[in-house]
Amino acid sequence: QVQLVESGGGLVQAGGSLRLSCAASGRTFSSYAMGWFRQAPGKERDFVAAISQYGSSTYYADSVKGRFTIARDNAKNTVYLQMNSLKPDDTAVYYCAAAPGSSWSIIVRVMAYTYWGQGTQVTVSS
Repeated sequence: QVQLVESGGGLVQAGGSLRLSCAASGRTFSSYAMGWFRQAPGKERDFVAAISQYGSSTYYADSVKGRFTIARDNAKNTVYLQMNSLKPDDTAVYYCAAAPGSSWSIIVRVMAYTYWGQGTQVTVSS
């Protein structure tokens, strides 16, 4: 069992930055690939970024490539999402999630993930 708790969301002006954190419980954090998703009101939950168990591989949605950076610290059981050059379209609830390492080939899909956090709101004003 893995519990995930996101933090770091808030209100920011367009062009600004935020760093989201996701703290995981348990001693098996490094067994999981980690991902970030986001969901705007009335829309589906969309993939944002993912990182492999030891951070050697990352993957980003085209919409955030070059602006967002995912990183993890296995010693702290934490995954991060650094978000720069934020746009109003980035407004959403952001979720972190944990997937078995064997799911990397489908890491952009919601179904790849076993555990989810409760989400943190990010609002970007124009």
